Amino acid sequence: MKNNIRELRKKLGLRQEDLAIILSVTRQTINAIENEKYNPTLELAMRLAKLFNTSVEDLFILNTQR
Repeated sequence: MKNNIRELRKKLGLRQEDLAIILSVTRQTINAIENEKYNPTLELAMRLAKLFNTSVEDLFILNTQR
């Protein structure tokens, strides 16, 4: 699943480590999400959307081509 987390994080001037601390996850989790190797839980997706003041649907883009 594609996402805009890296771009939004950089706009806020946050490092992966900073975002991880804010969300109480590891930096590795943030890295995996940004590199589309891990889809976050619904709770984490909602927390990310709230932090970036956007909707989950705008933060994550479902790849409908299979």
